[in-house]
Amino acid sequence: MEALITTIVKPLVDHPEDVVVTEQEESNKVIYHLTVHGDDVGKVIGKNGRIAKSIRTVIYAIGSDTKKRVYLDIM
Repeated sequence: MEALITTIVKPLVDHPEDVVVTEQEESNKVIYHLTVHGDDVGKVIGKNGRIAKSIRTVIYAIGSDTKKRVYLDIM
């Protein structure tokens, strides 16, 4: 899942080397923390959050196979 998030986000940003995805697993959920360069945060979120929502939709669809809820936090 981390590789998928990285693959989606890297083409969107100007500093692809600063894209870091970490996973935090709890009993009933998995949280992915996406960290990008400060100048690229707006590009990942997009106008009115449309890009972030699209990324989350893809992640949630793939994560629906597991019994745990999947969350994506953009830092």
